[in-house]
Amino acid sequence: MNTEELVEVVLPGKVEPQGLQIRHGAVPTAGPGQVVIRMEATGVSFAEQQMRRGRYYDQPPFPFVPGYDLVGTVLATGEGVAPDLAGTRVAALVKVGGWASHVLVDAADVVPVPEGIGAAEAETLVVNGITAWQMLHRKARVRAGQTVVVYGANGGVGSVLVQLARAAGAHVIGTASPRHHEALREQGVVPVDYRARDLPARIRELAPRGVHAVFDHVGGRGLVDSWRLLAPGGTLVSYGSATTLDAEGSKQWPVLKLLGRVWLWNALPNRRRAYFFNVWAGRALARNRFRSRLRADLTQVFAALQRGEVTARIAARLPLAEAADALRLAESGTVAGKIVLNP
Repeated sequence: MNTEELVEVVLPGKVEPQGLQIRHGAVPTAGPGQVVIRMEATGVSFAEQQMRRGRYYDQPPFPFVPGYDLVGTVLATGEGVAPDLAGTRVAALVKVGGWASHVLVDAADVVPVPEGIGAAEAETLVVNGITAWQMLHRKARVRAGQTVVVYGANGGVGSVLVQLARAAGAHVIGTASPRHHEALREQGVVPVDYRARDLPARIRELAPRGVHAVFDHVGGRGLVDSWRLLAPGGTLVSYGSATTLDAEGSKQWPVLKLLGRVWLWNALPNRRRAYFFNVWAGRALARNRFRSRLRADLTQVFAALQRGEVTARIAARLPLAEAADALRLAESGTVAGKIVLNP
């Protein structure tokens, strides 16, 4: 007899972190093509910080269970799913629903976690690792000897990007606050203070001929500066709009404005490209292609972890019931790495 109980964290509306609610219920049952994952680790990402403010551009209506990704063990399999999947450790990218002790996922969306990688370690690299890998290798196609700029080089995605870029043989200029500069230097990164008065000019001094790629999570007006840093044939990858986190008004407008600007830049005959990266792009139109790409890329990231090219940065571990404290800690900007929630 299964005595397990479902515990989940609910975001009831636009609330401060302490407004999160804990809900108890029955463990879900796997339907056809589904698995139930017993969560071992989930994380706090930038998306949840936007969602609690109602600022994430395609979040579901309140109330809902947040949690962008998770790692856990398959507890039960539904009809049409290989029964030997039960008992294996897997990772899943879900966008919402991860902050729960048990999560229902389509079996086709789970990615096996290799032996020897812990749940919390793997968790730090699910959304951050896929995002970094796809931007670096699928969009910018960075090669050895090229120079790239990574904004927020100590952040969740930024820190993985830096390591993957160095593993690919690229030269990396990384922006961060001065307290992170020594750690970046140790990784072979040239650090620049992100608050420097003329940041683009500072970067231009380091790369007078322009750079091959800029990875920009800040968005806003600074995106024009990022575009101007590119050498001919260079690529700008914009993957967020941190500047609009506390903004009021439409949450779609900053994204639409960004897409319009990217479209315009790509229409210009200047041999440079711009992308607005969204990890979910292509899922609605070609789900099987999306799934196989995601599986291939996360498998590559886990292999990079096993080779020691990437380290799993766990900033803190807190129990699921303390999700409010975890969110507050993430928003404080005082930690480097991923904040992991355990059941």
